[in-house]
Amino acid sequence: MSSLEINSSSFNQETKLPLSPPLVEDSAFESPGKDINEVEEKSKDIIKFTSEQLSVDEVSQLVISPFCGAISLFVGTTRNNFEGKKVVSLEYEAYLPMAENEVRKLCSDIRQKWPVKHIAVFHRLGLVPVSEASIIIAVSSAHRTASLEAVSYAIDTLKAKVPIWKKEMYEESSSSWKRNKECFWATDD
Repeated sequence: MSSLEINSSSFNQETKLPLSPPLVEDSAFESPGKDINEVEEKSKDIIKFTSEQLSVDEVSQLVISPFCGAISLFVGTTRNNFEGKKVVSLEYEAYLPMAENEVRKLCSDIRQKWPVKHIAVFHRLGLVPVSEASIIIAVSSAHRTASLEAVSYAIDTLKAKVPIWKKEMYEESSSSWKRNKECFWATDD
């Protein structure tokens, strides 16, 4: 069974202002005094929604395990163009209670499908300038196939099921909320 760490406390749902940064990691080992071969490491699901800049190094460090030979990452960044328009930033909003719940379900689904050790899903909210990360997903496993497939499944499922909205901010001062084509609950009007 995995322990679950969810943290959205660095983002105030009502005012959408950054709060103090949270502590995310706790001790992963059940018996700190034993030889590494005798220690059973707990699996972790680490979920964070934040207005702060995301760090690939921080997220990848959270899923390191001496029992794993693979860490796979997906890093989604803001690109500078869309359909011929120059994009200067993206803005993300989420319905946090439902988003956190859907990401918890996603982690559970991954664990049912692949033998993975740790899963981290960090998503940025608010403004995300060009070239900065808006999402980082990291998965560790004993072998690469499980973590690679789990990361691909995670981003595809997140885009389809998690209530996160993206607004593109263009150079010519216009903006446009984007419909997520993968999202099952979005409808065409």
